[in-house]
Amino acid sequence: MRIGEIAALVGLTTRAVRHYHHVGLLPEPERRPNGYRAYGVRDAVLLARVRRLTELGLGLDEVRDVLADDAGRELAEVLEELDADLARQEAAIRERRYRLGVLLAEPPGVTGPVSPALAALLAQAPRTDSPSAAKDREYLTLVDAAGTGSQEIFALFGTLIADPAVAGLYERLDALAEAPADDPRIAPLAADLMAAVPEELFAAIPEDGVVVTGLKEALLAEYAPAQAEVVGRLMEAFVERGRG
Repeated sequence: MRIGEIAALVGLTTRAVRHYHHVGLLPEPERRPNGYRAYGVRDAVLLARVRRLTELGLGLDEVRDVLADDAGRELAEVLEELDADLARQEAAIRERRYRLGVLLAEPPGVTGPVSPALAALLAQAPRTDSPSAAKDREYLTLVDAAGTGSQEIFALFGTLIADPAVAGLYERLDALAEAPADDPRIAPLAADLMAAVPEELFAAIPEDGVVVTGLKEALLAEYAPAQAEVVGRLMEAFVERGRG
């Protein structure tokens, strides 16, 4: 193979191949009588290895060390490792495309990407303009990102949000936006919210609850005083019932 052919085969430019010659990553093959370099299969494998290692973020000095370790290995072994690297890259691309599809399908106001379990939960959530519902989606996204949620927990949350009565509870919480922290509607609403939560969801909560450590105060600060009182009581109920 000529330099242009081997460069095209491994997805590099001829300039990159010449640079790898210059820095000593790829030995220059002998030239034919016509003056052209003649590259073989091992050269192609070596170049593919260099490309893969640099794509993984290794510097050229680090690549040189890896190639030195490869020098005594059989060609078939190096090829198998390259194939495994490509398979991992292919799987990662499929995962990124799946996450992108989930992101494109998310309800308005939700930022991602999110786990498949949370994506399934958000897909079945009723469309609503409720500010309180939007905050709940944001909180679930935080739980998801922190790894605190599980597929079982999100599935049970799906049962909760599918309840038609939940929309009315959100409306009542929204109505407390201008209310003081001692509003008489707080206790009844907190009780009704706790009553709406399936027992199976309480049982599935881990011992430390679903409140991400250090975030409770920050989350409550997003609500008006009366709303924060309701949400705080619900958070405490999750922690207490989860421990029970």
